[in-house]
Amino acid sequence: MHPVLIKIGPLTIHTYGVMIAAGFILGLALAVRQARKQLIPAEKIVDLGFYMLLAAIIGSRLFFIIVNAGYYLKHPLDIFKIWEGGLVFYGGVILAIPTAIWFVKKKGLDLWETADIFAPSLAIAHAIGRLGCISAGCCHGREAHDLPWAITFSDPECLAPTGIPLHPTQLYESAGEFLNFLILLILRRRQSFKGQLFWTYLLIYSIVRFTVEFFRGDEARGFLIGNISVSQGISILLFLVAVAGLIILRKKAKQ
Repeated sequence: MHPVLIKIGPLTIHTYGVMIAAGFILGLALAVRQARKQLIPAEKIVDLGFYMLLAAIIGSRLFFIIVNAGYYLKHPLDIFKIWEGGLVFYGGVILAIPTAIWFVKKKGLDLWETADIFAPSLAIAHAIGRLGCISAGCCHGREAHDLPWAITFSDPECLAPTGIPLHPTQLYESAGEFLNFLILLILRRRQSFKGQLFWTYLLIYSIVRFTVEFFRGDEARGFLIGNISVSQGISILLFLVAVAGLIILRKKAKQ
């Protein structure tokens, strides 16, 4: 698509980074708005948002580097080229969650109430971020010559194979996260216990990611057994944990 948004002399602004930033700003703005409705200081939510963003970027990059350790041992300087893609969402979650728990406890916030505030924001931010992926060509799909809605990359700077019709997996996941966002907004009006939005978000995303992985064509994401990718293995685990979280918190609320 269009990996480079603006290039003026030595200054290059990548579409991927712009979309990530746009998703973060929108998600944070929605979280602050909801926090104010619940009489939670906005500055605490803003600070938490930036801590989570930093942890998510580091975690998602580290996860990608570990999965592709062979390449990065030979090309160590490429570790810092995050504008070329190479951020694994699950890696970001793994580091962002303990960072958020630490911050919430430090600031005296309610853990599940705060998690519920951020759940829709995470979904919409991720949906917009995936639009950056299709611009960069990362996380691309496998070949789909007979697919009416297949996309063909032509920009030589994109990370996807050029001149070949591919499944638009970035759009699949973006659409799934937009749907996740809408479901969470509806659920918020009927929420029956704290933590419900957060675990529902993770539950829906695990299903979306597991499904989209079947159409992915980039081999860099790593595999566990046969055609089951590392991300699909994590999706299965996350699905089970999310179900358990919903059951446990619902029972506690009734008690």
